[in-house]
Amino acid sequence: MSNKDLKDEVVEDIVENNPEITSETSNNEPSEENEIEVLEERDPIEALEGKLLGEKERYLRLFAEFENYKKRTTKERIELFKTAGKDIMVSLLPVLDDFERALKGFTEESDDVHVQGMQLISNKLKEAVTQKGLELSETSVGDVFNADLHEAITQIPAPSDDMKGKIIDVIEKGYKLGDKIIRYPKVVIGQS
Repeated sequence: MSNKDLKDEVVEDIVENNPEITSETSNNEPSEENEIEVLEERDPIEALEGKLLGEKERYLRLFAEFENYKKRTTKERIELFKTAGKDIMVSLLPVLDDFERALKGFTEESDDVHVQGMQLISNKLKEAVTQKGLELSETSVGDVFNADLHEAITQIPAPSDDMKGKIIDVIEKGYKLGDKIIRYPKVVIGQS
């Protein structure tokens, strides 16, 4: 309902409930009393309009606050689901490392049934944690050392000038869960 319709409805209601107004207004002569009454009638209408606008504004602010709350909680919920298994993944990282070290030791005996069994178990474990969002942090020898992405264990003299400030060896692989790094790769860097 528009403001004009609301005004018309209020004026009609006042006219119906006060017959003396209709008798006075049926006169074609405008009187000061009629003008004063009309002005007094408009003041409550204007007051109601102001009150209505205030309530609309309050409603819009409250609605905006609620929308912001929903967005924030949705974002927090998504973050929680992405990193919900962080503790479990961190506890499985040493097992992944042990499998990798064990399989490196058996490279010569790859036809042995026991070695094939270990490779099968290792592959299934890697697939399971990959499906849950665990990713290997790509770090290789020759990459430039970045303190935000790598953990330097030690520095050794660089074997050549082009290896100064670069990664010489990767001691332990790093892993990410979603976008967050849960274990930084441990590296040896060349001293400059």
